[in-house]
Formats: sequence, structure tokens, C-alpha cells
Amino acid sequence: MNAADVNLYLVGFMGTGKSTVGRAVALRLGFQLLDSDHEIERTAGRPIPELFAAEGEAAFRARERDFITAGHPTQRTVVACGGGLVVPPGMLAQLQARGVVICLHASLATILERTSRNRHRPLLNVTDPEARIRELFAVREPIYRQAGTVILTDSRPLTEIVAHVVRSWRREATDWVRRTPAAP
Repeated sequence: MNAADVNLYLVGFMGTGKSTVGRAVALRLGFQLLDSDHEIERTAGRPIPELFAAEGEAAFRARERDFITAGHPTQRTVVACGGGLVVPPGMLAQLQARGVVICLHASLATILERTSRNRHRPLLNVTDPEARIRELFAVREPIYRQAGTVILTDSRPLTEIVAHVVRSWRREATDWVRRTPAAP
């Protein structure tokens, strides 16, 4: 595979800008953008809050795994991953085997501000969303940091974030191709 065709997976906590940055990066690279949450909603025929309510989080995580293992193109795609997608054991390795993984990061204050505008996050449909965010962030942050490159999205213009992501992807895609055996 050519380095210019390697998929990019954006991971990170909810509210760090994965979908927004992903759209801009895909446009700049001439790749298609897939948002894992939107793709799961499309294939399931209902929104994520309904999936969580009807099936539970474990079933939703199984849908995420299915999407990663068989539900998207293997080249020229930017995938904006749901915030919890890399949390189950082995999922980060699954992504890293399929392309470059970059983690978008933001401060807790920024995440709280950004997520307060969105009521479609089932994990935050609790009495104290701030406490839930702090709890989830504490568990997930060490996993996100294992992803590789971490790019801060706090108080930075989108164009600067996109340029940083593209530079990192180009460098890492070349390394990824070098260390990934060619398919038979």
C-alpha cells in the first residue's frame, strides 16, 4: 500500500473535535470521512441513545468492533471514532493494524463546555454529567495516550489543528507502510 492511501483514525474523548477535524482533514486529503457513531446509527436504523437504551453499552461496543473489523474501506478514509471505541481491550491495536491513529485531546474545561451543548450523548444522561465526564476521562485518558500522537484542540484555530493532523498523518503513514507486511 502507498503511504498516501493509509487510513487515518481520530480517537479521543467526546468533545475533542474528532468529527469537525475529521471533516476538514478528509477534505484536505481527498479522503472520505466516516464517523463511527453515524455509521452505526445508519446500519442499525436508529440513534445511539435508542441503541443504548434497548441493547446496552456492551452491545453498542460490539457494533463498534464490527464496524472497525469489517464495516469500512481499508484505504483513503478518515474515521472519526466514538469516544469509547478504543476502551475495550484490543480495540486500539485493531485500529493501529488498519492505519494511523491520532488522538485529539482537550482540557476537561473545554470538554465540559463543548458537551454541555449536546443532549445526544447517552453516557451523559445522568444526574451529574460533569462528575460522569471526570470519571470517564480518568479511565480513558491513559488509553488515549497510548494511541501515539496526541494533538491538543483547546483554543487553537481549526486550520492549525488540521495542518498538525495532516503533518502527523503523513509522517506516520510512511512509517506504518514500512512496518506493515504487504497483503498476499
